[in-house]
Amino acid sequence: MTEVAQENNQPVFNIEKIYVKDLSVEIPHAPQIFLERENPQVDVQLNTQAAAIEKDMYEVTITNTVTAKVGEKVMFLIEAKQAGIFRLSNLSQEDVEPVLAVMCPNILFPYLRELVSNVAVRAGFAPVLLNPVNFDMLYQQHKQEQAQPAATTTH
Repeated sequence: MTEVAQENNQPVFNIEKIYVKDLSVEIPHAPQIFLERENPQVDVQLNTQAAAIEKDMYEVTITNTVTAKVGEKVMFLIEAKQAGIFRLSNLSQEDVEPVLAVMCPNILFPYLRELVSNVAVRAGFAPVLLNPVNFDMLYQQHKQEQAQPAATTTH
């Protein structure tokens, strides 16, 4: 009987679903932009979000925006949202936060990376290879930023 009770209290982490939540490609200066020979400047923005969708179920989304420009002209713009539904149970709230902020984005990122690369190629451009992201470091920075305003208001 105690083994069953202990088993039921074990932390649970399941990937329920991984999916593309949103995807758009814009090539505002087509077809002339394809005649450009200059290499574009590429700007990459990345953002993660997590939300509870029901008891023990969370949706984690990585939003990625890639903007490639030649001079002031936008060569292409790709916006992709890679998402997943994760089941987390028998975890304390302080354990849930890093799982949603670090572990889940680490699982989703390779899917996002492949999606963005494939979309760029299908749009007629060279593949865009997103650099690896250290979600743990981003999470730690975010925690420090949250702690700093509280520290400054007490002075």
